[in-house]
Amino acid sequence: METSGQLETGLEGFRYWPGALEPQDQIRLLVQVRAVVAQAPLYRPETPGGRPFSVLMTNCGPLGWVSDRAGYRYQSLHPVTGRPWPPIPLILLDLWARLTGEDAPPDACLVNLYRGPARMGLHQDRDEVDLTAPVLSVSLGDTAVFRIGPATGGATRAVQLASGDVCALTGPARLARHGIDRVLPATSRLLSGGGRLNLTLRQARQV
Repeated sequence: METSGQLETGLEGFRYWPGALEPQDQIRLLVQVRAVVAQAPLYRPETPGGRPFSVLMTNCGPLGWVSDRAGYRYQSLHPVTGRPWPPIPLILLDLWARLTGEDAPPDACLVNLYRGPARMGLHQDRDEVDLTAPVLSVSLGDTAVFRIGPATGGATRAVQLASGDVCALTGPARLARHGIDRVLPATSRLLSGGGRLNLTLRQARQV
């Protein structure tokens, strides 16, 4: 698994490794993600205001990020099944250790499935206890148009994230505004039926 090819992004703290996962590693990870979904089914959450998300979600790890009318938060149980989230796949834990340099592993991995018109508006990741701990994102499947801009506001820029790409929000970019404008259909054959899986690793409560 090659992880040395980090590219300069022009935004301090936004780190980007195109093709960090080789095709065979993407397939291996997809098998493990399918096992996660078999234990913790994808579901469609809603915002605190009652609007359904356009993406389907699930989680793995000790904690999972959820959203409903009670707000945004991390919890240890799947909101539909009431069962604990399955463990984070080892390949993701290895990526985290290699790329972030953090001693402590992530305790939460959000799994988002984008299909059709699904997108994610600009937002900041602020539900974690330590807002200096990095956020690591892994892309599988169709290419996404990822939008990112400084935490303080101003112009944003678009980056295309292809299958196997990995990026991280660290340092000054930890609270960067970011989202997914759209997914470009038929840009990958990895997922049967098309679409994009995004796996986001965080330290939600660990210090």
